[in-house]
Amino acid sequence: MSDSLDGLWQGLLAGNTAIRPVSRFPAKNYSARVAACIKDLKPSGSRSMLHALLDRLFNNWCPVPPDAFLITATTKAGIDNLEKFSTGKSSDIQDMLLSSLPAIVSEKLGLTHRGFNISSACASSTIAVAQAAAWIASGCADVVLVCCLDMVTEFIFSGFSALRALSPLPCRPFDRDRNGLSLGEGAAALMMMSRERANQEHRIPMGTIEGWGIANDATHITAPARNGCGLVQAISQAIHGSGIPADKIHAVSAHGTGTIYNDMMELTAFKQIFGNRKVPAFSIKGAIGHTLGAAGGIEVAVGLKTLSCQVVPPTIGLTNPMDEAIGWVNTEPISFPGENLLTTNSGFGGINAALILGKP
Repeated sequence: MSDSLDGLWQGLLAGNTAIRPVSRFPAKNYSARVAACIKDLKPSGSRSMLHALLDRLFNNWCPVPPDAFLITATTKAGIDNLEKFSTGKSSDIQDMLLSSLPAIVSEKLGLTHRGFNISSACASSTIAVAQAAAWIASGCADVVLVCCLDMVTEFIFSGFSALRALSPLPCRPFDRDRNGLSLGEGAAALMMMSRERANQEHRIPMGTIEGWGIANDATHITAPARNGCGLVQAISQAIHGSGIPADKIHAVSAHGTGTIYNDMMELTAFKQIFGNRKVPAFSIKGAIGHTLGAAGGIEVAVGLKTLSCQVVPPTIGLTNPMDEAIGWVNTEPISFPGENLLTTNSGFGGINAALILGKP
């Protein structure tokens, strides 16, 4: 959709979607034939596409301090090389390993620390941001770079197809006719600093991480708990840690995959947290698809833009809201006054993570 946050933001406000027919690999035998793939993203020789994706991510990016600690987040790293390897093509085996991503990013940016990777399903980068915030708050680090990515490959596409989780049409988050998710790919980088370090380097912050929470509902290998207990616990942790009460949260960036059970679970959880107060909520997955381990990082960036502009973007793909979503999600941009935004992500294995973002 765009290589920049501003471009993505404008596309969201305009109601654009990047979900298109898949041309990267044959999709005719799968349950869906659409995904949000980045145009012209290709491997080079034996290297995975992740190298090209990182080049696009850091093109014209701000300088990163060499002493920044690095946390990466991905579910499958350069899994496209597994497909090349299985068909006898030249492939760098190291690109497939989750543990290789920190070294690749560190070398590309000239960092003195290699860091580590977090792979916690679709909450991976949300948890990475929480870990970075915790380190900074505890004084263990004063600058942490969070870098997240995942890509659409036939390996991943076939897996979600086998689970019958894919929508044959572009996904419709919180729509009563929703019937599955659409896969997407992308990357995000978030440089997080203590207030003292940011002031020292004359950095102007986009926002703050006020609180975070992580919980597991321990219910099913892929399905969420219907009562939203894990997500409620994660959000409650974030609220308690931030000291910001629920009535001071004025917008929600939801996971919003467009699957039957996820969307209902999220609304069930939100109603337990906010009671009768309907907080403007949105999902960006109808625009860029579900980017798996990169979803949380991208959504943090969009959440900060939401706070900055005081506008909740529309939920693209939504045309016929489920009864439970009426008054929460909208098909048009909505202005709101507020200082804090809740962003959530949930994943396979019952993992749930929540962050509370604040205006600078």
